[in-house]
Amino acid sequence: MKKLYFGSNLKMYKTIRETTEYLISLASLTGDISREEIELFIIPSYTSLERASAAIDHNLIKLGAQNMCWEEQGQFTGEISPLMLQEAGLDLVMIGHSERRHVFRETDEEENRKVKCALEHGFTALLCIGETAEDKKYGAGPEVLRMQLKKGFYEVDPSHIGKIWVAYEPVWSIGVSGTPASADYAEKMHKEIKQCLLELFPEQGAGIPVLYGGSVNPGNAEELIVQPSIDGLFVGRAAWQADKFNTLIRSAMKAAGR
Repeated sequence: MKKLYFGSNLKMYKTIRETTEYLISLASLTGDISREEIELFIIPSYTSLERASAAIDHNLIKLGAQNMCWEEQGQFTGEISPLMLQEAGLDLVMIGHSERRHVFRETDEEENRKVKCALEHGFTALLCIGETAEDKKYGAGPEVLRMQLKKGFYEVDPSHIGKIWVAYEPVWSIGVSGTPASADYAEKMHKEIKQCLLELFPEQGAGIPVLYGGSVNPGNAEELIVQPSIDGLFVGRAAWQADKFNTLIRSAMKAAGR
């Protein structure tokens, strides 16, 4: 069975104490699962990172930042540098989340600078991509995803490919009012993503994990994880209670192993 990826972005939820308690509980609940079978990661708020990083075994749960500046230092008020994230002992950086793109108006060019900076500083770069409802309406989803990938990974050194992950999150499927993509639709888009990755990185692109995110829940996790082109699940609020996330992970693993 291929290795499966499970993760969650806590967004602007959970205090430092709540985050630490959640991570300790999640590590304990999933500790018996071989990390040769799964990769488990959580992306908390900035204020939680230092204490959370010290509280858990990073072999059990990888920790990530929700964003990062492309410079090590400078006049960037409100930004966080890669050196600060290294000091906190982080493993990965999420780049280009839908909310960063559509609420804070980040561009593909900015995401590219962040991807390259993250990789150069030894982090795993998790690039989030996704089409809007309007893109979907006009059948332009595949083109949008390809453009985000081509710009996001522009001039990335092939030696860093082992540190690249992709999360496909349709903009219309995210959040409280999001509508989950059907398994068939998600698989179709994942095929497009994987084909584009092979075109960008002919020798190593096939090894880049691609996760589905967008209203993943106990009712659709099994159907999604068994799709041939889906390597993992990037879970939202359904993962924010450790026991429920543990149950979802185990049921998805069971489905994938059938």
